[in-house]
Amino acid sequence: MLKLNDRVQVKGTDMRGTVVQVVNDKVVSVKYDDGVLAYTMCCELELLPIDKKTIRIKYFDDAKKLEKISKGDWIDLYANKDMFIPEGSRAMIPLGVAMELPEGYEAHVVPRSSTFKTWGIIQTNSFGVIDNSYCGDNDQWHFPAYCLDGKWANEKCVPYTEIKKGDKICQFRIVKC
Repeated sequence: MLKLNDRVQVKGTDMRGTVVQVVNDKVVSVKYDDGVLAYTMCCELELLPIDKKTIRIKYFDDAKKLEKISKGDWIDLYANKDMFIPEGSRAMIPLGVAMELPEGYEAHVVPRSSTFKTWGIIQTNSFGVIDNSYCGDNDQWHFPAYCLDGKWANEKCVPYTEIKKGDKICQFRIVKC
């Protein structure tokens, strides 16, 4: 039986939401993830509960804690170390987290839309996939970066980019594979 605040999906669709009203053990309304409020008593929708899975998270070296963004399915990831990357060079930027994902799930890691504009770096594998087997005690997630456009220059006029611990450089979401 579904109850208040349960996560649901409309059978046969990608529509997901949260139960916001129950009367006499019957779901009356659902607020969908796109913000639409639907009254289920006016249409015959079959609502299926979304299984809740457990994800264990390990933080490294006082890493910034993960926070879900207010809109969308993506979660920001932060650099966990100050990095100096000369233009034309690559670096593995530690993100300060490791996760034990449920069987059958993987994480997709991509740059934020502002990453290149802010630091002049791109993600070398263009799209990172972390599957549930990458879950050992020292399997810290990293962002593989390549500096295309150094934003500053040192005393020898060599362009570089500088990323500080705590800078939001990428984002991820967890998907069923």
